Amino acid sequence: MKKKILMIIASQKFRDEEYLVPKSFFEKKGFKVITASSSLSSSTGMLGATAQADILIKKVKAEDYDAVVFVGGSGAQEYWSDPLAHEIAKKANQSAQVLAAICIAPVTLANAGLLQGKKATVWSSEIKQLQDQGAQLSQAAVVRDGKIITANGPQAALDFAETIMEAIV
Repeated sequence: MKKKILMIIASQKFRDEEYLVPKSFFEKKGFKVITASSSLSSSTGMLGATAQADILIKKVKAEDYDAVVFVGGSGAQEYWSDPLAHEIAKKANQSAQVLAAICIAPVTLANAGLLQGKKATVWSSEIKQLQDQGAQLSQAAVVRDGKIITANGPQAALDFAETIMEAIV
């Protein structure tokens, strides 16, 4: 059975490399990638790439996936306080799937209460938010603490994808 990865992007202004690099990597490795968003309209990345969601986040069942990945970019703030996004993250974490977030998206995991006491990283502008939620901050580009993986920005996209794949297999 083919492993399935859910990638959650913002309805607008996701970070292009943080979505496209891992998505391409996963697909080349034989994983099925499903893209979710708060809208089924075409989403435009911060650098101009476009993406089409396959499913609305309100229809997502986290337990259907081997990994749930929150993509960064300035638009990712849309999920920071979103109860639906928090529920998806919590269910993925409870089901022992891989839960991952890159750039500013780890704030969603922190606000869902999932980074308390966990090692994590985030884009530098959001360090205080993670610390305020009890995360143990690391300066590493990619941090894995159990089944939770965080990365700090677009330059880490490939390492992030490789770490997620290692955690799944």
